[in-house]
Amino acid sequence: MIENMKEIKTPIKSETIKTLKIGDRITISGSILTGRDAALPRLVKLIENGKNPLDLEGAVIMHTAVSPAGIGPTSSNKTEIENSIAPLSQNGVRMHIGKGALGDRTIEELKKHNSVFVVTPPAAALLTSKMISSEVVAFPEEGMEAIHRLEVNDFPVIVAVANGKSIY
Repeated sequence: MIENMKEIKTPIKSETIKTLKIGDRITISGSILTGRDAALPRLVKLIENGKNPLDLEGAVIMHTAVSPAGIGPTSSNKTEIENSIAPLSQNGVRMHIGKGALGDRTIEELKKHNSVFVVTPPAAALLTSKMISSEVVAFPEEGMEAIHRLEVNDFPVIVAVANGKSIY
């Protein structure tokens, strides 16, 4: 464990989110779901139609694809991804991992639903080294953009948006 790092295990409790502040350095251990441009809007649509295929309570979602080359965050402020953040938070996702500044509306929605946005360095080798396993859990036809469940250990992130505030 790196000094001054908070350890978080998934699923994340609401009380844990309330203790996080912008700039906190965190390591995550447990399950992380993945998704990006293709899969996240599909997941939101299923939720809206009452057909959620996943247990999202306390979940972490990383905005990434999973390929043989590894994982790395994609821009979270792309319309398809940013528009998924509020409904996924409303349905139990406590942490979103990605990169880039989020809009004011999204920041307010994160606060409203007791969720945070964290960033991680776009260093595929580092992030992939923290991955224990990967399993496709939804939308396998999307290939590397399918939603995966990753098992991770000491996955490094930094809080970028929490409690209505942003580092951007």
